[in-house]
Amino acid sequence: MSKRLGWFLAGGLLVALLLAGVVSNFASSSPDGLDATAREGCTFNAAGEITGGTCIAQQEGEHQLGDSPLADYGIRGVGNSFLSTALAGAAGVLITFGAGAGLFWVARRRRPADDRSGTGV
Repeated sequence: MSKRLGWFLAGGLLVALLLAGVVSNFASSSPDGLDATAREGCTFNAAGEITGGTCIAQQEGEHQLGDSPLADYGIRGVGNSFLSTALAGAAGVLITFGAGAGLFWVARRRRPADDRSGTGV
């Protein structure tokens, strides 16, 4: 890997970590488009619970991974919500970067079938 590419990747990783760790705390807490559409047709109380009507959201249940360490955009056990969200975002970036780097490493290690002789011809 060239030095330029290494600096570029390190810079990109740093920017992604900063965005995930800091900017993610300022994301909107309003439901996204899918949630808003799923809730159309129902009535809700002040706590956000469905009280009547007919909508897709009435069929929703608990997520199977709701008890995982990174559930709900935070890290379980961290009392500070800002820090919890920042750490979860940084962990997501590092996991994604690691998985991508691993895939590129595996793909790079494979040679085409007609170039296995080592002659390069």
